[in-house]
Amino acid sequence: MNQARVNQLADRIRVIVAGMLERRVKDPRLGFVTVTDVRLTGDLRDATVFYTVFGGDQDRAGTAAALASATGMIRSEVGRQLGLRHTPSLRFVPDAVPENAAHIEDLLRRARESDAEVARRAANAQYAGDPDPYRTPSEDDSEAE
Repeated sequence: MNQARVNQLADRIRVIVAGMLERRVKDPRLGFVTVTDVRLTGDLRDATVFYTVFGGDQDRAGTAAALASATGMIRSEVGRQLGLRHTPSLRFVPDAVPENAAHIEDLLRRARESDAEVARRAANAQYAGDPDPYRTPSEDDSEAE
């Protein structure tokens, strides 16, 4: 199928699922969820819904269980609103973007600290050799010529 059409349907599924989670799913285990992305296969049979949850591990586990129990209702609503011959099966996957971003931020923090340490050490450093390491013609050599 046309990739533009697949991307358009994936965006539409993302909007439908986010709306369902906000308005229709009343599971108390459902935490503060953000649907970050939807990837749809080229044959429109399977959709992977990526989500993030604000909170700790307990909130993530509860939200995963709530999403698993509401998958059928969400899928039927997606099929009703899209009007496709075959409604794609939905698979909810926690998005690793926040963890990756935190890891990158930690690496950047360490790099800044390392750069600051190098700059601190270089501030009072002196050359190991002569102050001017390049040879210059001496006055005696210029008179001999």
